[in-house]
Amino acid sequence: MPVQLNAPLAADLLPIAGVRIGVTKAGIRKVDRKDLTVFLLDEGCAVGAVFTRNRYAAAPVQVCRDHLASGQAVRALVINTGNANAGTGESGLADARQTCTALARSLGLHHEQVLPFSTGVIMESLPLDRLLAGLPLALADAAQPKSGGGGQWLSAAEGIMTTDTLPKAFSQRFELGGHVISATGIAKGAGMIRPNMATMLGFLATDASVAPELMNALAQRLADASFNRVTVDGDTSTNDSFVVVATCRAGHSPVTDLDSPEGRVLLAALTPVARQLAHAIVRDGEGATKFMTIQVEGGRTAAECLLAAYAVAHSPLVKTAFFASDPNLGRILAAVGYAGIDDLDVGGIDLHLGDVHVVKAGGRHPDYREADGQRVMKEAEILVRIGLGRGAHTETVWTCDFSHDYVTINADYRS
Repeated sequence: MPVQLNAPLAADLLPIAGVRIGVTKAGIRKVDRKDLTVFLLDEGCAVGAVFTRNRYAAAPVQVCRDHLASGQAVRALVINTGNANAGTGESGLADARQTCTALARSLGLHHEQVLPFSTGVIMESLPLDRLLAGLPLALADAAQPKSGGGGQWLSAAEGIMTTDTLPKAFSQRFELGGHVISATGIAKGAGMIRPNMATMLGFLATDASVAPELMNALAQRLADASFNRVTVDGDTSTNDSFVVVATCRAGHSPVTDLDSPEGRVLLAALTPVARQLAHAIVRDGEGATKFMTIQVEGGRTAAECLLAAYAVAHSPLVKTAFFASDPNLGRILAAVGYAGIDDLDVGGIDLHLGDVHVVKAGGRHPDYREADGQRVMKEAEILVRIGLGRGAHTETVWTCDFSHDYVTINADYRS
């Protein structure tokens, strides 16, 4: 059961001029489910992306990197669920390339103008015959007139799910250069999540005008403020991908500098969309019952704040204690201690759990009572604040607890 997360409504999602979407059931792993999605991008769109840092990057990730490096204008995305096409060697690369070639041929494009994405089981061959047979069906769906336009985004969010219990999609309107701008994003992921740019895919589109050379930097900045600050289980997937599309249809002058006033407006508007998608992944974490914000303050650097935050967020002992609402909070201190922060003075550590001051100057606060800690731990949303007492930097990571269901889901995943 997701932690305070509702399924999106088609009426709440905004169409993006310059983007058409088609979704179909290709039977890639299960017969009666949406599992093949195409995004068709009008000429003039600008695209940026970031990918997994896992050295065992899946075949579609490798092909995406090659196609983006070619300099060809991206005009289509093709996404399959049910099979990751990872750990599949040269045959997997050939399958990903053949997928791009088939879609490009149908659209009159060069194969390098297509980016492929896959998610699902690792080390199984892609059922290419079923995928290729499904492409005409997805294209036919993209050609169908859509009332409103939000429905195609919701269908796409459903079409990229694996162990997700709910589709994840959000929209935003904002003003830029005197024009009203729309942005819509979808994502999938519930387990194998520790984006490091888990099984995570994210796609965000806006009709804003952005210089093409800024798009990779835009994607990286958005990822760093959202997907790269969440973890479910600490596992970085082979397939992590986050793509940002600017269709340049809004009519304002292009953003040419992300640090300009216009660039800051763009980032301020798109970051909440990416962050809501990232939070939705954690809230829908496999078996999750608690949504936890780990905020580390008083670090000398942002990097050491993140070391401490991720050590706490990844700790199975911490995560199981939160599932049980057991205020065994020394586990948090232990995780901070092994996080790898050089010359850490534990005498400067403070710890707050919600409104409860648990640790002061490295030891138990004299007024702390376990009943107060347990009261906070029983809540569905919990703030953990850790003070390092070393500097002025603060960083935040979002995570969830570990329940019995996490083991059950992952033990049965391939069945």
